[in-house]
Amino acid sequence: MFDAYLSRWDLIPDGEPIVTHSSRLLPVRRRGGDGAPAILKVAVGPEEKFGGGLMVWWDGQGAARVLEHDGGTLLLERAEGARSLADMARSGHDDEATRVLCRAVARLHAPRDKTLPHAVPLTQWFRELEPAAVHHGGILTRCAATARELLASLRDEVALHGDMHHGNVLDFGAERGWLAIDPKRLYGERGFDYANLFCNPDHETATAPGRLARRADIVAEEAGLDRTRLLQWVLAYSGLSAAWTLGDGDTPDIALAVAGAAAGELDRA
Repeated sequence: MFDAYLSRWDLIPDGEPIVTHSSRLLPVRRRGGDGAPAILKVAVGPEEKFGGGLMVWWDGQGAARVLEHDGGTLLLERAEGARSLADMARSGHDDEATRVLCRAVARLHAPRDKTLPHAVPLTQWFRELEPAAVHHGGILTRCAATARELLASLRDEVALHGDMHHGNVLDFGAERGWLAIDPKRLYGERGFDYANLFCNPDHETATAPGRLARRADIVAEEAGLDRTRLLQWVLAYSGLSAAWTLGDGDTPDIALAVAGAAAGELDRA
């Protein structure tokens, strides 16, 4: 899988292959030049291949730089910084991690003077929520109703990452800073891109007492978002996440807990 690209782009392996459900990755270095560290990423799922086009469009501004590309295969600059947003959030520095994520999102949403490639609209991305709400009921009914309201009144529409969380913003060192990887390539209201961070990095952190309210305060301030509408996006997204998990036959504990917390916070607003 890697050999053709190693030859074509004059690369040498620099670590063991990494296998995920949607990609095959190999740490590499170039034979010539400065031998800078890079990642060879071969997407095996259509969604992952589609997202790679947005990485190319971002052109290293807020996201990892694409050094070479060929369809669903990317050669990316490699993150070698020691810091982790997930570790930061788990070790008592969740406020700082949340601010870093907000600033990373803002860089991705900054205007570009070039045509946006085709992206999936949020109305299509949410298509699995309504059937799940009908089938399972409970708080998913409220999630679906909230999503309908939001999707009927979209504002501030931009190219969206679609999967912003602590594991998709990496430390690229002092010069490049925190940069995003692995987008889904969506289009819609910018507030949506902040919702997933509320479900991460793990159950204990995301559902700690008072954590969702504190994150909502920080995100609303950092991103210049209306706090109530932000919480509505959190409620809608957590319902969608739960629908996906239920569709896979698993139990969506984190998503349902976050949905309940967001609903409670909205009721108190």
